[in-house]
Formats: sequence, C-alpha cells, structure tokens
Amino acid sequence: MCNKLNSLQIIAIIEAHGKAKERILSILLEIQKASGENYVHEEWAKLVADHLGLPYSKVYDVLTFYAMFSITPRGKYVIEVCKSTPCYISKSARIVKILEEELGIDIGNTTEDKMFTLLYTPCVGACDIGPVIKIGEEVYGNLTSAKITELINTYRGGVPWQR
Repeated sequence: MCNKLNSLQIIAIIEAHGKAKERILSILLEIQKASGENYVHEEWAKLVADHLGLPYSKVYDVLTFYAMFSITPRGKYVIEVCKSTPCYISKSARIVKILEEELGIDIGNTTEDKMFTLLYTPCVGACDIGPVIKIGEEVYGNLTSAKITELINTYRGGVPWQR
C-alpha cells in the first residue's frame, strides 16, 4: 500500500458505509480526503471494487467521470476556477493568469510544495459574484489581483481566509 492509507484503513472506510455499492461516491470521497494528497490511488480503488463486489472498471469509471475525484496526487488546497459563460464574460481568464503567476504553475498543475493544485471547474452557481474560484468548499468572488494575493498568502499560512 502507498502513502498515508493502508488496506485496513480503506476497509474500515468501506465497512463504515455498510459495504453498500450505492455509497461508492461517499466511500471514494472519504478515501480521497484521508489520503492526504487529495486523490484515490489505484490500489485503493481495487480494494473498493473487491469489497463492494464491483469490477475495477466500474470504480475507475466513477473516479474518472466526476471532476471531484483525482487518480493522481493533488495539492492540499485545490483551487478551481469557474469556467462558465458568466464567469468567462466577467474575465475569469484574467483570474487564471493572476493565479498562475501567484502560484508559479499553469492550470492543471500542482505547486512543487504540494500546497496548491489549479484547475478549471464547471459552474459553481455564484454567477452574481463572478468571476469566482472555489478552494475546497469555499467560494470566493468579486476577485481582484490584491484579493487573490491575500487569499493565497492566507492559505499558505495554513488558515483559510476570513471574509
């Protein structure tokens, strides 16, 4: 087994959900969160498949279909830039450039220190404050260069930004 989880921990997560196939999303989300690197390793997915009585291909399909999952390590904080039409019109491309400069990475990549991953996401339902980004479950809008810098610096310090 790799990284921070072992097979007993994976099995415990599966059993906590009653070994129910219909709980696969919850199981995989919990595993991803517990991984410490925001992803589900292939070995863990195979354990899920075995314990739920599913073919591995079904679990893999779930992991690669939903944007909330990753099969490769991500940063501690995943920054998702909304790419909906309203955010695009309100200059989300400018926000991407600012984030890329601030983080020193291109969209789709993870910082060297494994602190941030920068991705696009479909609409987050906050069109009234666009362009917006999402970090974890928090949505931030009405973004400016200064606000982005402050936000990133706060997360680098280990504390989510307080509005």
